[in-house]
Amino acid sequence: MTITGVVLAAGSSRRLGTAKQLLPYRNTTVLGATLDVVRSCAFDQIIVTLGGAAEAVRQQVDLTGVEVVMADDFGSGCSSSLRSALSSVHPRAAGIVLMLGDQPGLSAATVDRLIAEGTTAAITVCRYRDGVGHPFWLSRSIFGELARLHGDKAVWKVIESGRFAVSRLDVDAPVPLDVDTWDDYERLRASTSP
Repeated sequence: MTITGVVLAAGSSRRLGTAKQLLPYRNTTVLGATLDVVRSCAFDQIIVTLGGAAEAVRQQVDLTGVEVVMADDFGSGCSSSLRSALSSVHPRAAGIVLMLGDQPGLSAATVDRLIAEGTTAAITVCRYRDGVGHPFWLSRSIFGELARLHGDKAVWKVIESGRFAVSRLDVDAPVPLDVDTWDDYERLRASTSP
């Protein structure tokens, strides 16, 4: 089965005031560390969406082995980024594993479990100890629905709509931190300091 990983990294980081993709993290950047994890997973194809700060990202982040898709309408929320990615998904892919570019604490083991155990449903989400979070499995059978989404948190609306069977993968860990504010970034850095 062909599986595509999609990393959403097109945001303009309005709340942060600077490109969160490029914030220093470990020996790379927030997005660089996320892509390092994603490249270690069992994907046949990896797509990353860029929009805000795309040129700087291309210069500062290692994009080896990753297809870059430009999200032209990135300012209107994650769904425009996802729509841009869908058109580049390999035609034989059974679906996508959706990940966030500002979640470098993402576990490769969780992603690989999702690929191994979660791809029989239309949608599979990860149920962590403290709530539901990414990565999500989204089957090709719902690509039409995903292509019609608008705004931020739109994928969550599909998940919560009750129109599709949603499977849950239990993960014995907290939801990986994502970076929306400086406090989030400080928490992320503190959580990984030696």
